[in-house]
Amino acid sequence: LYPHRDDAEAERAVALVAEATGLRPGWRVLDVASGAGRHARAFSALGARPVGVDLSATLLRVARGVTDAPLVRADMRALPIRPDSMDLTVNLFTSFGYFDRDEEHAAALAEMVATLRPGGWFVIDFLNPEVVRRGLVPAEVVAAGGGSLRVTRAVSPDARYVSKTIETPAGRRYTERVRLFGADEIEAMMSRAGVSVRHRFGDYDGAPHDRDSPRTFLVGRRG
Repeated sequence: LYPHRDDAEAERAVALVAEATGLRPGWRVLDVASGAGRHARAFSALGARPVGVDLSATLLRVARGVTDAPLVRADMRALPIRPDSMDLTVNLFTSFGYFDRDEEHAAALAEMVATLRPGGWFVIDFLNPEVVRRGLVPAEVVAAGGGSLRVTRAVSPDARYVSKTIETPAGRRYTERVRLFGADEIEAMMSRAGVSVRHRFGDYDGAPHDRDSPRTFLVGRRG
C-alpha cells in the first residue's frame, strides 16, 4: 500500500533528522516502530548506532534482511530500553496515534522520551491532520502483490480520527484507526514529557510547517 515509501525517502527523512539534531557518528539512536528497517539502515550509513523496536514480528523479519542493527520486539508503551541511554529517539512515518485513549498516546510518548539522556533529541514524524481531512479519498482500488485491494477511508464524526479498511480479494478485512493529532497537541505532549520543540518542519526537505504541509515533523530536545 505504500509503494512510494522507499529507501530514498527514508534517507531524506534521516538526513533531515541528522541536520536538525547535529547527529554525530557513534550516537545511540532508538527507532521506535522501526518497521521494515529502512530508517535504521540509513542511520547506520551515517555512522550512528541504531536499535530498532517494533511490535510486528513480520516487519522485524523483513528488517533483519536489510539492516544489521539490533532489533527488538516490544510495545512502545513498555520499551525494554535503559532510561537515559539514548542520544536520539525517533518515531517516523506516522507510527503513532493508534491507541484507544489519549492517555495511552501521552504515556507512549513519555516512554520514548525517557530513553533519552539529558540533552538528547526526540523526533516525531506524523501526518498533517488538516491535509488528511481535506484530501481524504473515500474509496479506491490499489494494486499490491500482483493483485488488487479495496481501500476505504473515513473521518470520524468528531473529526478526531481517520480510519482505513483494507479488503483483500479473498474477503479478508483489516482496519486501522489513527488519532488526528495536530502539531500543537503533539508539541504539548512533548512539553509535558520534558522535551522542548526546536524545529517544526512540514516535509522531508525541511520546509516550515503550515496547514498545507504534507507532514508534521517535530524535533525537540530533552531538558
